Amino acid sequence: MISFKWRRELPLHAMILPGLVLVLIFSYMPMFGIVIAFQKFTPFHGWFGSPWVGLKYFEEMFNRPDTMQVVWNTIYIATMKIAAGFIVPILVALLLNEVNRAWIKRGIQTFIYLPHFMSWVILGGVLVDILSPSEGIVNALLKAAGLKPIFFLGNLDWFPRVLVISDVWKEFGFNTIVYLAAIAGINPTLYEAAIMDGANRWKQTLHVTLPGMLPIMVLMATLSLGNVLNAGFEQVLVLYSPSVYQTGDILDTMIYRMGLQSFQYSLATAIGLFKSVVSFILISVSYWLAYRFANYRIF
Repeated sequence: MISFKWRRELPLHAMILPGLVLVLIFSYMPMFGIVIAFQKFTPFHGWFGSPWVGLKYFEEMFNRPDTMQVVWNTIYIATMKIAAGFIVPILVALLLNEVNRAWIKRGIQTFIYLPHFMSWVILGGVLVDILSPSEGIVNALLKAAGLKPIFFLGNLDWFPRVLVISDVWKEFGFNTIVYLAAIAGINPTLYEAAIMDGANRWKQTLHVTLPGMLPIMVLMATLSLGNVLNAGFEQVLVLYSPSVYQTGDILDTMIYRMGLQSFQYSLATAIGLFKSVVSFILISVSYWLAYRFANYRIF
């Protein structure tokens, strides 16, 4: 019986094998590199020849004057992205649910979903042109209204807002489809019963649609907790400049500069390990909350 079952499932295991090999090569093997955080690492001596220094670079990380500011930037930007990325798709899904013509609804879904498939290299170039203080369309409209132009990508106050707004613009279409799927799964008889009780469209939304969406809303909110330290490396790297480091620099870009530009491999690895440990704890808590409040589990 076992031998027959194994022969029957062997093609399925063979299909999984290439994926497992890629995961081992690109996800698990690089984890041995965390030893660099505890060494005075040089590429010439490698892992085995570099001297062991213990927690020296973790102490240096916390003693740096800009570390706490970068941590705050990361948490602030990521939290604002999570909050906006949670609220906007729900509102858009509720509005699209009220559109009766199917071709209009499909057209809007396609239009708002399209930026999700574009890389930040492309969207970054688009934003640089749109927000240009001299030739950008946004500042052209501000000038036409009699207002002063704003250097959005070079202003300390505006740069985090640009990150949040542009991230929502890119991703809210995908999350909107998730909520539309949740709305589609609501039993139509609940709406019929609400109409029989005299509920208008607003009350149907309030007492039928939103409660029906609640499980997926709780799930999406709890799973997003694990991204508190993920403020969007590619987006920030494409858009930021030294003039906005004070409010726009995040842990990932700090690691990039320390490791690949300043060649401080040990310090960069220590910062990356700190971020990974905190993220692991937050992800574990988020999945526990998802199981506790949304009955969602991976295994």
